[in-house]
Amino acid sequence: MLLNPTDYSPKHKDQDFQEIIQKTINFFESKGLQKIREDDINHIWYADFLEFIKKEKIFARLLTPDTCGKGTYRWDTWQIAHFNEILGFYGLAYWYTWQVSILGLGPIWMSTNEALKQRAADLLESGEVFAFGLSEKEHGADIYSTEMTLSPQPDGTYLANGSKYYIGNGNIAKMVSTFGKLSDSGDYVVFVANYQHEKYSCVKNVVVSQSYVAEYTLDDYPIGEEDILHKGQAAWDAVLNTVNIGKYNLGWASIGMCTHAFYEAINHASQRQLYKMHVTDFSHVKHMFVDAYTRLVAMKLMALRAADYMRVASSEDKRYLLYNPVVKMKVTTQGEAVIDLLWDVIAAKGFEKDTFFDMVTRDIRALPKLEGTVHVNIALILKFMANYFFKPKDYPVVDQQSQARNDDFLFKQGPARGLGKIQFHDYKTVYQSVQLPNVKIFKKQIRLLKILLMVARPDKEQTKDIDFIMALGELFTLVVYGQLVLENARIYAVEDDIIDQIFDFMVRDFSTHALQLYSKTSSTRSQMRLCSMMIKKPAINPERFLRVWEDHVFAAREDYVMAN
Repeated sequence: MLLNPTDYSPKHKDQDFQEIIQKTINFFESKGLQKIREDDINHIWYADFLEFIKKEKIFARLLTPDTCGKGTYRWDTWQIAHFNEILGFYGLAYWYTWQVSILGLGPIWMSTNEALKQRAADLLESGEVFAFGLSEKEHGADIYSTEMTLSPQPDGTYLANGSKYYIGNGNIAKMVSTFGKLSDSGDYVVFVANYQHEKYSCVKNVVVSQSYVAEYTLDDYPIGEEDILHKGQAAWDAVLNTVNIGKYNLGWASIGMCTHAFYEAINHASQRQLYKMHVTDFSHVKHMFVDAYTRLVAMKLMALRAADYMRVASSEDKRYLLYNPVVKMKVTTQGEAVIDLLWDVIAAKGFEKDTFFDMVTRDIRALPKLEGTVHVNIALILKFMANYFFKPKDYPVVDQQSQARNDDFLFKQGPARGLGKIQFHDYKTVYQSVQLPNVKIFKKQIRLLKILLMVARPDKEQTKDIDFIMALGELFTLVVYGQLVLENARIYAVEDDIIDQIFDFMVRDFSTHALQLYSKTSSTRSQMRLCSMMIKKPAINPERFLRVWEDHVFAAREDYVMAN
């Protein structure tokens, strides 16, 4: 399941995309780890990467819908997911300029302004990047409180005034999709600004990084109707739908970084001796490595499966609106857990400046905090809980969606509301099909959670208690996470040992969150009783554990070492 650049798999059916992947791998491998680290340490702008992207037209080929591009150009979530992983594998900065381009393009591709869509396609073809002007310094991503305004002028034009903060590519994007309000009506609006305009001021880079995360201001910046992407409800829907699409990519950045860090860690530990033993001979080290590996495999299974549901989405099937925030929240926090486990093994080695690991220890922390915090995404996830557990709906079975086609619906979603009405296929179907020991224990935990929601559900005051709701949200998220892991394990024919070892940590994690819910100040006696029943020990199988260690974890030593 793990990406290995020296033997890239899967081999994509689309030869054009396979070529993109191989050229990207070759670019980074030729650059080498030492130069990647030097650029990172010295905060060098990644001009070489952008020149490579321009030469190969990679962003144009992967981010232009087929209605706006040419030849094999399309917006294909399957391709985007795998390219995310490659960029994350070599460094978050490279992934970041790609990610914020995706966000900047979202409102453009959702617009009916054909001239601006064609301009975006032309800029992509010429190698340009894009930006998404949403957040503000005083309000963060609270778009209700945006202070960017468009003021109508007597000649029918507008003047834009205001400031945006934390805007990736804001220093170089010729189309910055900017969110604001009309000063007279208060209606929302999305328009495009150009960093080259004299009324556009790039104030500073607000982070210490080779990425440029801009603060920019518009001071009487002239805007015509031809520069406007959306007005009113359509503007609101466009920015929310853009975030709903784009947040998915953060999980893949975590997967890519963790995979590279895993190789470095197992290489180092397997070669190092302490007390006349190899580090990998210690039992606690084996347990940390197996835990890290299975968590990483689960991350990838879940994220790949969520892509399938994005690709089949329609006005009648919006299940992806649950699965994407789970990828955003859970895969990124699992990424932190993976790095913590690996770091506990390699210890001081993880601080060394000539390692990729040192970059990851810093950058892995960013992803749970971007595109909505963990708390924001759990609050969103909880909106789906009642229908998920109690009102299943029949849907056609969704197979792996690796077809070479454009994902049209993502840019034709319409209103970003009605989340509480979305229904899901019955989660029990896949759980009932698997009878492995730890999956059976996990199913008992799910049943107890469902009983809690029926007979001891949160009262009115508890639903207002964010601390209480967060613990409940973590439990629900694990159920969804496990469901998609099992669905995809079947598609990828993942062996039983791996699946059962994954649910070893799933059982433990569920128990941890159950204990947290038990311990909340407002927990009632009946809730506490049910939570205490959820605390389970996983089924221990030393033979299974040893097979996973020897056949998958320890076997990965020397699979990949990046050249200096």
